[in-house]
Amino acid sequence: MSLNSPSYATVSTDQCTDSRHHVVADETPANASGCCPECDGVQLVSDDTETYCPDCGLIVEDAGLDHGPEWTPYDEAERRRVGGPVTPMRHDWGISAEIGRFRDGHGRELPAATQARLRRLRRWDRRARFESKADQNLAHGLGEIRRIGGALGVGESIQAEAGQLFREAQSADLIRGRSLESMASASVYAACRRRQLPRFLDEIAEAARVDRGKVRLAYGVLNRELSLRIPPALPADFLPRLASAVDASEEVRERAAHLCDSEAVAGLANGRKPAGVAAGCLYFAARELDGYGAVTQAELAAAARISDVSLQHVWQDLQELDLPAWPTCGSNARTDTERRSP
Repeated sequence: MSLNSPSYATVSTDQCTDSRHHVVADETPANASGCCPECDGVQLVSDDTETYCPDCGLIVEDAGLDHGPEWTPYDEAERRRVGGPVTPMRHDWGISAEIGRFRDGHGRELPAATQARLRRLRRWDRRARFESKADQNLAHGLGEIRRIGGALGVGESIQAEAGQLFREAQSADLIRGRSLESMASASVYAACRRRQLPRFLDEIAEAARVDRGKVRLAYGVLNRELSLRIPPALPADFLPRLASAVDASEEVRERAAHLCDSEAVAGLANGRKPAGVAAGCLYFAARELDGYGAVTQAELAAAARISDVSLQHVWQDLQELDLPAWPTCGSNARTDTERRSP
């Protein structure tokens, strides 16, 4: 189309300038001064999620942008743009380079001479990767944490927290005189306890192939020297895991949680294994609501890693307590005589 055509619309320079200035003015944030737009001179407060006024409660900005790198590989171009995120589970924080083997970045096979040169470079890189014996111990300990976490099905966030505890233990010179495996196991156990997702000390020792007593001693050193101040485990912490292991019904789980939170059960838990008390509450609730045979003592005792006799004693002690009534217990609730029958 010709510029001289009648249908061609022309825009003056002043109009473009005004329009451009208008757009820029709209993009200017209202809280650029850091003050609340509703209140007179009240300074805004920002946290990790939002910016708000402490006086009137007005939320000025919500769900702020993350200006960090984008780790989601939507296409091949973005996968080449950045590497992996920094992680505490690597002794070098995951920023070391990986030397390729048989193909280049475009997928083409490398010549034999280039492959031989890369093989020598990888050997030299392995030798220079650890600057000291401490780096080697750190890499071995973090590798043990990843292996134990994978065997137990522990999440990556808990593994990362365990790795950070292992780093702090090495910095405080707590590993000297102790095996790396026991300290790595204690770090995983402490991280699970801090997240209120307690694991049995026996299963962690089995996964780590370390004596249970060594893991307990290493955990005591971590808790004391690093001032972790981990509270004691409660029966309610083990309840979801035990209920899933025996496939208990939703009502039985709610009743067992109601029992675990009662003051009577809190007094009974003193001096007992919290997992055993949780198993006793779960068995009591199952007998009360679903009847005999809904949940067996054998499978509950195996899930809680206690003996059948210990579970029987907890269940008998629960029957002697003044437990809170369950409001949903109607026609399905069993009498005291029926509950006391073995």
